[in-house]
Amino acid sequence: MAENKTNTPIEEDVDVITLEFEDGVEIECEVMGIFEYDGNEYIALIPLDDSDDVYIYGYKELSDEEFELVDIESDELFAKVVEEFDAIMASEE
Repeated sequence: MAENKTNTPIEEDVDVITLEFEDGVEIECEVMGIFEYDGNEYIALIPLDDSDDVYIYGYKELSDEEFELVDIESDELFAKVVEEFDAIMASEE
């Protein structure tokens, strides 16, 4: 799990956000999508650095223009969210 929480303005046509980690490292990521699992929303991000990584966070919309990324603290919940994400990706292929 990543060490990041960020508030970022949303623009309608923007699908890239920058993650800033506690150690100061910044990574630009493309928003793959927002999906729901067990009544909560999650966001999948793929770094633009040509790695095969996918970052998954809890997603909370604060207003029409702002949202918050929330670390998924529970390893068990994280595994279930990743499983849901994998199922969504498999169904789209």
